[in-house]
Formats: sequence, structure tokens, C-alpha cells
Amino acid sequence: MEKFDLHILGCGSALPTMRHQATSQVLNIREKLFMIDCGEGTQVQLRRSRLKFSRLNHIFISHLHGDHCFGLIGVISTFGMLERTADLHIYSHPDLIALLQSQIDFFCKGMSYDVVFHPFNPKARDIIYDDRSVSVETIPLHHRMPTCGFLFREKPTPNHIKREMIDFYQIPVWMINRIKNGEDFITEEGQTIPNEWLTTPSAPPRSYAYCSDTAYYPQIIKQIQGVDLLFHEATFVNSDSARARQTQHSTAQQAAQIARDAQVKRLVIGHFSARYDDEQELLKEAQAVFPNTILAQENLQLTI
Repeated sequence: MEKFDLHILGCGSALPTMRHQATSQVLNIREKLFMIDCGEGTQVQLRRSRLKFSRLNHIFISHLHGDHCFGLIGVISTFGMLERTADLHIYSHPDLIALLQSQIDFFCKGMSYDVVFHPFNPKARDIIYDDRSVSVETIPLHHRMPTCGFLFREKPTPNHIKREMIDFYQIPVWMINRIKNGEDFITEEGQTIPNEWLTTPSAPPRSYAYCSDTAYYPQIIKQIQGVDLLFHEATFVNSDSARARQTQHSTAQQAAQIARDAQVKRLVIGHFSARYDDEQELLKEAQAVFPNTILAQENLQLTI
């Protein structure tokens, strides 16, 4: 099975701590790297992850709070010093263009590659990236400023051929790809050989949903229904729910309620408030509602 791996580079929130880095993740889908958010210090974490800088061509920014985007200019500058030539594509709220372009113009003159901006409307549900292996869709969220999450859906892969059946029916090479993609085979005598005799199904396509930052927002449940892995912010414990409402963040219990009601397979919680020295209370609170929950942590790698 081809790669569909999540790398957590940082899972802290706005205030820096000695325990956590600012928010950033990298999704490795069939050896193509997609970064989600880029908080301060992300490029150092990217080095520690041993992921190849050259394979990172797309960065998705959920919103324009600093703990989700202050690392961008550092990443862009470093890529320039490495004499990168491939375009770097950044998907974000339109306001990022003016904010970041002035920094690029000042700090990154004469770069050997281009930064290409793809503005989107965070209040709309749209497909903002699509290729032969994956699509990326925005998930409108509820926060103090326009914010969206991202839904990554793997494209189905062709079926696997049964070599012995291909040989038995003497199927020509030029038909193999068509059979992989679901066609039946018709012999010279006119007999139809059903595709299911000739192939075995490929693995079901995988999906990952990233939801941060957001208050408890059940409107997202239908869109993320049944995803293989959900990352949902869990900034506070339930006893601090008043603070969660004030700042439009979620509690661990609320993140678990979303996971349970959306019938996702696994939940990862993160974006932890600096006020907690031990996140086990957050984990315990979430697992009481949705047992298949784990804590995000730096350098954690999950295979989806």
C-alpha cells in the first residue's frame, strides 16, 4: 500500500512552551508532501522529521493567527538558500498575500523559485487542490477570524490483476490497464469474462480531516463523516469550557463528541493550551466519549 502518513511537527497553541512547538503538520501521500499550517519554528521540526524539503510543494494555511503562519517566511527563505527551482504553492485566506509578499520582497530577493498564492474563501466548502492521487477540500470552521480546516481524500487506485487468470484467458497486454480499471474481457468466441474473475479490489481510498482552530461546531459532522483519521483541536478541558467559549476553541470532550457523531475511525487531539502541564487529563476526557483517541505530540508519525 502506498504511503498516506501524517507527521505532527507541532501541536501547541498560541503561547510558546518548552513542551510543544507551534502548530504544523505534514501529510505524505504517495511520496508527495503537503504541509498544513506553518507556525514559528516549523522548518526546524521539518529537519528533525527527516522529510525531504524538495518534496514539499503545497502549504495549506487554516487562518491568519500567528501560531499557524509565523513560520512561513523562514521556510520560504530556507528553500531559496537551498536553490530550489520548483514553485511553492500556498493556499490561504486572501489577506495572506499582501502580508507575506512584502516579507518575500524584503528578505528573499532573487530567489530561484516562485511562490504561487491560491486564495480561497474560508467560509465556503470548496475543492482547492486536485490531482490524480488526492483532492483537498476546505472545511468551514467557527473561530474568532475566518478559519477553515482541510479534508484530504485519496483517489481510488486500480484493481489488482490475478496473473493466473490473465494467463489462462490469454488476455493481451494492451487490455491490462483497462481491466485494472474495471472492464470485463470478451474472448474471441464472444464469451464475457467478468472483471471480478480477473481482479481483486484495491485497498479502499483513505481520508484525513484537519479541524483547527474552532469552537464546537457540529455543522462539520456531515462533511467529515467516516474519515479514517480526524485531527481536532482540544485546547481546553471541560472545566475550562467558559474560556473555550470566550476564545472560540474546543474542549477535549467536544472534540470527542465530533469524532463520535461523525463516526470517524480514529481521533488525534492537539493545539493544547499552555496552562496544562500534563495533557493526560485532556486524553482521559476525550476517551470517555470516543475511546479511539490519542494525543498529538511532536515527531509523532501515524499511518492512515
